[in-house]
Amino acid sequence: MPTAKPMPDGKYPICAFYTIAPGSISRKTLPASLAKKLPGYPVPVFLLAQLAVHKGFKVRGLGKIALIKALEYLYDINAHMGAYAVIVDCLNDNIAALYEQFGFESLTKESDRERMFLSMKTVQLLFDK
Repeated sequence: MPTAKPMPDGKYPICAFYTIAPGSISRKTLPASLAKKLPGYPVPVFLLAQLAVHKGFKVRGLGKIALIKALEYLYDINAHMGAYAVIVDCLNDNIAALYEQFGFESLTKESDRERMFLSMKTVQLLFDK
């Protein structure tokens, strides 16, 4: 397995990262059982816009670690800027399967892309002490 070696300048390469952004979704895109509990205006969410692992480090579980760290960060942020859920846009079925392992549920599917969500209530259950 490859290990991160310092670059010539002594710094280490980025092996994994994530980016997040605030966003909103229409409650109509949520399952009816959840939507009926929400207001009619756009529902605030956190968008997990990117999560990537360097190709040389994919077999080390860094994707799962990055996802857990992103959810932990959003758990902390949610105390100050509340959102209903975390949204991800999956580029293929393999990525959707990874998110499904963590409890994400399907919202919409267009061609080969699937939008999934995980409620912040579920995220709270993961990190409440």
